[in-house]
Amino acid sequence: MSTNQGVQLRLAAQAKAAMATKNGGFVALLLLLSFLLSSPLPARCDAPLPVNVWPKPTSMSWAEPHMAVRVSSSFHVVAPSGNAHLLSAARRYAALLLAERYRPLVTPAVNVTAGGAGAGAAGRGAELGYLTLAVSDLHAPLQHGVDESYALEILPAGAAATVTAATAWGAMRGLETFSQLAWWCGRERAVLVAAGVRVEDRPLYPHRGLMLDTGRTYFPVADILRTIDAMAANKMNVFHWHITDSQSFPLELPSEPALAEKGSYGDGMRYTVDDVKLIVDFAMNRGVRVVPEIDTPGHTASWAGAYPELVSCAGEFWLPDASDWPSRLAAEPGAGQLNPLEPKTYQVMSNVINDVTSLFPDGFYHAGGDEVTPGCWNADPSIQRYLARGGTLSRLLEKFVGAAHPLIVSRNRTAVYWEDVLLDQAVNVTASAIPPETTILQTWNNGGNNTRLIVRAGYRAIVSSASFYYLDCGHGDFAGNDSAYDDPRSDYGTSGGSWCGPYKTWQRVYDYDVAGGLTAEEARLVVGGEVAMWTEQVDAAVLDGRVWPRASAMAEALWSGNRDATGRKRYAEATDRLTDWRHRTVGRGVRAEPIQPLWCRNRPGMCNLVR
Repeated sequence: MSTNQGVQLRLAAQAKAAMATKNGGFVALLLLLSFLLSSPLPARCDAPLPVNVWPKPTSMSWAEPHMAVRVSSSFHVVAPSGNAHLLSAARRYAALLLAERYRPLVTPAVNVTAGGAGAGAAGRGAELGYLTLAVSDLHAPLQHGVDESYALEILPAGAAATVTAATAWGAMRGLETFSQLAWWCGRERAVLVAAGVRVEDRPLYPHRGLMLDTGRTYFPVADILRTIDAMAANKMNVFHWHITDSQSFPLELPSEPALAEKGSYGDGMRYTVDDVKLIVDFAMNRGVRVVPEIDTPGHTASWAGAYPELVSCAGEFWLPDASDWPSRLAAEPGAGQLNPLEPKTYQVMSNVINDVTSLFPDGFYHAGGDEVTPGCWNADPSIQRYLARGGTLSRLLEKFVGAAHPLIVSRNRTAVYWEDVLLDQAVNVTASAIPPETTILQTWNNGGNNTRLIVRAGYRAIVSSASFYYLDCGHGDFAGNDSAYDDPRSDYGTSGGSWCGPYKTWQRVYDYDVAGGLTAEEARLVVGGEVAMWTEQVDAAVLDGRVWPRASAMAEALWSGNRDATGRKRYAEATDRLTDWRHRTVGRGVRAEPIQPLWCRNRPGMCNLVR
């Protein structure tokens, strides 16, 4: 029982006794008023706080009147030894706090703790000297479903602060929350941190990810690291690295060096083995898993530089007849699909799977499987002969997946595929080729309908609905000489020339319920979601603004939900908090887009649509 709870119970008992006397009512009232005026009270969980945490914690209280304590210039994090990643995080967050210069857009209405037992030098008042981490299991691996819960307590006088967690990864989430409760106070010429705070927190979904496509656009390692760092700040835990695509194969593999030598965009635009090790270790220091994707058998034109004999329709124009979309050779420019009839396909594929699973320790291996285009395989002479003998394109895909899936599983991995492998109308496999026990499907079409189809078939689902979570949408198209633009009314519609338009605003991202419309039993198969950053029209110059803060919106929805305690959507309440979080994020070096003018934040409610 806390001190406040004990005082509260004693006062209640005294009030009850006093009310039994002639003047009891008056005495009780005095007692209660005395308590309210002299003792800090927990703030309502839904009340606006002077400083906010993003994503919003499951449970957070800040005793009233709100207090803050100065952070000592010798502040440090006391972490248990035995986990190098946690020790790295402890050092990083201590440095972050000491260097904090974030100034809230609205000055926090708090009282700074006075001097006392913990008073600092020169009468500056109490100072917080350290934060203690208490972890039950330091050796729990960073894998899907690991416990990320934590509790954070900063005592009212600022005398002590503690993060308690089941695992090192939960402790990292607590460190991030602690860091967001600190700010620079110019009046005090000091970093302050909230005092009298209690947080109990855990994620709704175990899989909260961002997919980045480096097959269409090469991103320098520094940009990938900055993105992962921002993910950790948002308590996102999966960096889905879509490494290769038809446009390029930028990953150097020891067993198949020719793939990158002849399939990348060139020198300086490849990821070496050392690059991968750096990225994976950097991510683990932040509690972020790195899930590699090598998309096959579609989207593999880039393999043709090294192995032209393995790739159907390689080098062909992707859309032979613009008036006949079904005859296309690819979903977009860059035609080429692995030929499952070529025996060498499986030798090369085996080498790729073995190398990639050696480089990436995560328990998931994303094998792609999307957008296998009938026109490409139909144009291959060897496949034409196969079809003439009674074969089908679906059996051809099943032959490929039936060979690849056991290889993935043999490497102690769960295979992840895009939904197409099961749901595509033209080319798909039977469930026997991808057993639900060893397979997860990632949905991207038809909103909740395809999620429902996947879970009803018994598969776990990662939700990346293009209607809500595709961050590239709404920026037009990249195809050249499009005569549609001869008509000035061509993009008057809501698509804006983009197949998945319009642009997905942060509110649209935030409001999406990844398990919406499912039964409780079906919803249990939804492991989480990912926002997707496809990069036909994105490079390092615009990456941050395209991703942030919209990815932050998904991060909160999957961490603590998008509804308040009454069940109502809380996007209106989230607006000011996201503005504040975006402001802090920019201060941390991420070029996130603004969501409102500063005028709105300084005038609460004045920018609402309805008063």
